[in-house]
Amino acid sequence: MLFLGPFYNWINSTSLSRVNHFPLVRLVVYSLDKTILYLLIFAALRCIWLLTTHRRTSFGHELKLGLFVGYLILLFVLTVFRDVYYPWQLTFHWDRPLSVINLQPLVETLKLRQAASHFDLWYQSLGNIAWFMPLGFGVPWISTHRRRLGSAIGIGLVTSLSIETLQFLLISGVADIDDVIFNLIGAILGYGFYRMWHLHR
Repeated sequence: MLFLGPFYNWINSTSLSRVNHFPLVRLVVYSLDKTILYLLIFAALRCIWLLTTHRRTSFGHELKLGLFVGYLILLFVLTVFRDVYYPWQLTFHWDRPLSVINLQPLVETLKLRQAASHFDLWYQSLGNIAWFMPLGFGVPWISTHRRRLGSAIGIGLVTSLSIETLQFLLISGVADIDDVIFNLIGAILGYGFYRMWHLHR
């Protein structure tokens, strides 16, 4: 880790390392570390682009854009690029059979009810919903041209399908139609929160 190594070492040396789902804690810290790196790269490229194009902007808009891009980076790092730090470490598996993709809605999610712990069930459903709520909120928040529900749904669908496709090709997760369903619910709820917030400003 480039930035959060001392913080992770502190967590690992405390009682937190003995919690049941510490691998998830480790994943989050590593993902935050990678997010910081790529957000800094984005900020540098964004500054260069603004300077060369003489595009007029504001600090508020750039801050909102940075927060949204940081969220997207963290989302992809957590769900797809878990085991790699740099792009050249990626290995694509183009010969994977399509049969490993779960296209039966809610079947695998409902099976999790029989698990010893219900954590996986709640993470599969509520977790996937929660992760896409910032997307549904953020799309109309940063763009005056995309303030319709259709834009949030469309961008949410493309983002979710991109994650599932990359998980399939990189074998970094399970490509599952349930994830797409819950992701879209999250995007719609996030858009609903934006509308309520926008109306009461």
